[in-house]
Amino acid sequence: MSITSVDRPSGNSLKPFDLVFLLSNAVGILLYLKLASRGWRIPQEHGAIPVTGEPFVWALALPVLGAFLLADIVWGGLLLRYRQPKRGLWWLITGGLWLIALWVDFAHH
Repeated sequence: MSITSVDRPSGNSLKPFDLVFLLSNAVGILLYLKLASRGWRIPQEHGAIPVTGEPFVWALALPVLGAFLLADIVWGGLLLRYRQPKRGLWWLITGGLWLIALWVDFAHH
């Protein structure tokens, strides 16, 4: 029995489901940074105003981070359940992008 091109699994590890999660996470990262930037300290006011805008970050940006964290945990759980390690690479890249976004946010406080 021969294997035709229809029977072979495709080499592309990026599925439409993963693409939706990647794009939605990109939008989530931009939204998080937009909301978090409202609480960033202005460099010219360093020392003049002792309190930065952390309450705004907790009230506005943190729910966005929490919602996407929950969605990414579910996505990672599905990847583990169906044992698809190649697709897990996209999940790790997304997690790395969120870590970069958090680093950018904390660098401005």
